[in-house]
Amino acid sequence: VQLQASGGGLVQAGGSLRLSCAASGRTFSSYDMGWFRQAPGKEREFVAAVNWRGDSRYYVDSAKGRFTISRDNAKNTVYLQMNSLKPEDTAVYYCAARYRGSGSYYRFANGNEYDYWGQGTLVTVSS
Repeated sequence: VQLQASGGGLVQAGGSLRLSCAASGRTFSSYDMGWFRQAPGKEREFVAAVNWRGDSRYYVDSAKGRFTISRDNAKNTVYLQMNSLKPEDTAVYYCAARYRGSGSYYRFANGNEYDYWGQGTLVTVSS
């Protein structure tokens, strides 16, 4: 699976962005999809994930109520709608894919469970 993330940019605190991740190469609808981020000087962290059917979603606590992950299997694309952005959301955001697996939050949130990664898109939130 090849993943291409886009949609990052500079936004003021309180603003919104929608990230997209376009997939190609294999059957997108068979893959769980996740978003991770890495801020400067920090480790990569889980943000959100959606299972291959699109009926289960998982979020890190800091994203709940502000971010929404969704997928369009007809377009081979997963989205991350980010609202009420904060300066601490500043990071490079990566999408990732893994062949459909179990429904444990901890497995969806574990980057080591994912086999394919996009190149990342930078989100900068100014205060």
